[in-house]
Amino acid sequence: MHGTTIVAVNRDGVTAIAGDGQVTMGDTIVKRGAVKVRALSDGAVLAGFAGTVSDAFTLIEKYEGYLEQYRGNLVRAAVETVKEWRTDRALRNLEALLLIADSDQILTLSGMGDVIAPDDPVAAVGSGGAYAQAAALALLRHTDLSAEEIARRSLLIAAEIDIYTSGNPTVLTVGGADDGGVNDDQDAAAGGPSAAESGDRSVNDAGTEEGGR
Repeated sequence: MHGTTIVAVNRDGVTAIAGDGQVTMGDTIVKRGAVKVRALSDGAVLAGFAGTVSDAFTLIEKYEGYLEQYRGNLVRAAVETVKEWRTDRALRNLEALLLIADSDQILTLSGMGDVIAPDDPVAAVGSGGAYAQAAALALLRHTDLSAEEIARRSLLIAAEIDIYTSGNPTVLTVGGADDGGVNDDQDAAAGGPSAAESGDRSVNDAGTEEGGR
């Protein structure tokens, strides 16, 4: 399955999560300004997804419900979400991967029952995830760039390699002085849309992605 790229980076108490803006149907690009990352819990938690948009939004809503129930406990909410995802007859067929993060930790959630906290403060999912993760690790280890800048640059590097990663990216941050801030990079790929294409969007604005890993 073809998808997207989402990358999350934590440095110095700040976590940044970046998602590309391209949506494809088959071999056709249908949108360059989709938003695949969002803030939860009044900006204290960030989420990004690779996969089918409707499936991912359903799962994020489930996670947000558990996050409220367990008073912001990131891991407990993740475990309960994955448990229901794997065992519920309707949810088990949903195709998506989720990245969930706060200012201290990053988690990857899957429908196979996985809740993975990476060894290094970097995680990525989607068709360009491996490229973005490798770039982010190199920048984290060998530069003094901020988490936000590492996430953005890693996404741009992935877009140079993965044909399904492109468009106008969205970068969200949590922690530090600019808690929950949103930044849009318009240089991810030639022909990207104006900044007005980015920002919070409904499911319809995000588009329908063929999605996956």
